[in-house]
Formats: sequence, C-alpha cells, structure tokens
Amino acid sequence: MADTIKILIVDDHHIVRQGLVALLKTVPGFHVQAEAADGEQAVELFKKHRPDVTLMDLRLPKMNGVDAITKIREVSPGARIVVLTTFDGDEDIYRALQAGAKGYLLKGMDLNELSDAIRTVHAGKTRIPPRVAEKLAERMGGATLTGRELEVLKLIVAGKSNKDIGSALFISEATVKTHVNSLLSKLGVEDRTQAATTALQRGIVHLD
Repeated sequence: MADTIKILIVDDHHIVRQGLVALLKTVPGFHVQAEAADGEQAVELFKKHRPDVTLMDLRLPKMNGVDAITKIREVSPGARIVVLTTFDGDEDIYRALQAGAKGYLLKGMDLNELSDAIRTVHAGKTRIPPRVAEKLAERMGGATLTGRELEVLKLIVAGKSNKDIGSALFISEATVKTHVNSLLSKLGVEDRTQAATTALQRGIVHLD
C-alpha cells in the first residue's frame, strides 16, 4: 500500500460518486478511502483519513467547494486537491485556485485524463487543461469588482431595480447608478441584461 494513492471523493450526487469509485477501482495504485456528499463532510473526512488527493466538486450543500478547499488547506496546507466540476466560468476557476486547488478538471473528461491529473497533483505539480487555463488568463487580465459592486451585481441578476438595490444596501439611487456604471465598464458590457448574463456565464454570480 506504500505506493498507493489514497483518494477522497466529494460530490453531492450519489450516482456521480459511485461512478468515480467504480472507474478509479480499475486503476492500479489508486484506492478510494472515503466519499463525502457535502462540504462539511468533506472537511471532516479529510481530517479523519488525510487522503493523498481529494477530488472536489464546487457546488455542494452546507458548504461550497471553494470554502471546503479553504478549510482543508487550513488543516493541511499541503493538501492536494483537484476540482472536478461542470463549471468552467473564469471566476469559478479563479476562486478554486486561489483557495489552493492544484488541479481543475471539467466533468466529461475521460479516465486517462482523470488518472493523469491525480498522479500529477499527487507528485506536487498543478494540472490545468488548456481550455481552463485560457479562461483563467482572461480572468487575471480583467478588472476586479469591488465588494460593493459585487453586491449590486447580485441584485441586478436577481432582477432588482436601482431603487430596490438602494433600499437593500442602504445607499442612494445615485450611488447605485455609479456602481452600475462602474461594473458595466469592468465587465465590458453595455446594459444590465448583458451584465446579468455575463455574471452567470463567468461564475461571478450563481443562481441558487
């Protein structure tokens, strides 16, 4: 067992976890130690088992994947985590890697790609496919929204008017307009509808 890579799988869909376990069982040198169905369970099972590599979904109940990665890295700064998700928005990628993920794979990859990523990350390297790297480069080159602009953007996505946004955030309508104009410029869009669409596509805002 000395050369075996011990793996923790984190995904809220039972059938996805079962599929991953079945696939990884066919790979010599891999051993699935445990499975978690939410972010809180992921942190607890990591503490208990100390796996070599953790496969982490991003959209999880109780605690999202980025927060779970952050908590795990607090417990073990050297934790090796591969994000395995359907989300390819540049903000999702950026947040996960900022939190300490060492790999980022999109569901739909084949077993060879998954196996290679696990081995690469286990060896202490990073694994980011070209398509994901391009999105990350776009994000790194763009302007960052302020906390207040992000709050305004979330309310725009929720369909709120400037007046509603002002009431919700306890700021004047004129101040809201200033924030809206600024975030439109940073996102490179012309109106609120485009801003909402872009925010969802890039993973800046998620619909819960």
